Amino acid sequence: METHELDIVIGPDGKMQVHVQGAKGPACMEYVKLLETMMGATGEVTQTSEYYEPATGVEVRLDQKLKR
Repeated sequence: METHELDIVIGPDGKMQVHVQGAKGPACMEYVKLLETMMGATGEVTQTSEYYEPATGVEVRLDQKLKR
């Protein structure tokens, strides 16, 4: 089974850095979208060499349910 790792560092100034490992192709950007939804807008995005590798068909889904 394929595994993906997210290394998340939040600095004292609140700036967040995320490094996605194991997600090939644009699938890593789905993690960025997920974190944007949870934490707010992101700043600069830089792709690693894994971004340019063939995608593996992994889909990242976020289901959100509101409780009242």
